[in-house]
Amino acid sequence: MNVLVLVRDEHRYVFIYVDKYCTETLRMLGRFAADPGMNFSWLDAAVLSKKLRDETSNRGRYER
Repeated sequence: MNVLVLVRDEHRYVFIYVDKYCTETLRMLGRFAADPGMNFSWLDAAVLSKKLRDETSNRGRYER
């Protein structure tokens, strides 16, 4: 089980995922960034995506 966390102002985003669902987690980050009703930017999605990829590739479990 893995956790990505973003805290900005009063907003807190916590993504809990298993390695098997990395691709789905990346898609969710994109959906959050594309939603104008959320205080979640494309920069936020990019930062968390990089963190996810770095962490999972360090464990050797992320396949593109």
